[in-house]
Amino acid sequence: MENTMLNDQICSQRSCLENFAMKFTNDMDDANDLVQDTLIKAIRYHHLYKQGTNLRAWLYTIMRNTFINDYRKDIKKRAVIQTSEDLSSYQLCNSASINAGDSKFVMEDIHKAMDQLQSEYAVPFLRYFEGFKYHEIAEELDIPLGTVKTRIHMARQFLKGQLKMYSDRFRS
Repeated sequence: MENTMLNDQICSQRSCLENFAMKFTNDMDDANDLVQDTLIKAIRYHHLYKQGTNLRAWLYTIMRNTFINDYRKDIKKRAVIQTSEDLSSYQLCNSASINAGDSKFVMEDIHKAMDQLQSEYAVPFLRYFEGFKYHEIAEELDIPLGTVKTRIHMARQFLKGQLKMYSDRFRS
């Protein structure tokens, strides 16, 4: 019953959150997406809310962090696109002809290495690779933050060992 009341209180803050989201995005569609993401996270992690504290401030913090994380992801995507646009058509043609067959084998080797990785290491590593922060992974998997960092590190070390034949190829 207590969870339902808190979820109702969270949802009742929607209009305030919409106004706050517009200050971040200056776009109604983006603001609605941000509000929805905020409400979903708040309901999902309602157990982290401390009764008696300012609910609206807690929701604003979730929204701010969501906006910042989405902004960072967007910047990373743009950097990849900008780097790709710097390549000339000659370089693209040259790299495509050299790497077309190789890329299939490289991807197969990566998938084989990932399949060999124990799930306790693979899951945190994949979540981190997908853009989740360490603390988000720790909350989702209900394990300590240090354990998340260790498991991601161990996964990287294992994958480096399994894929060491490619280390010279991808070094810049």
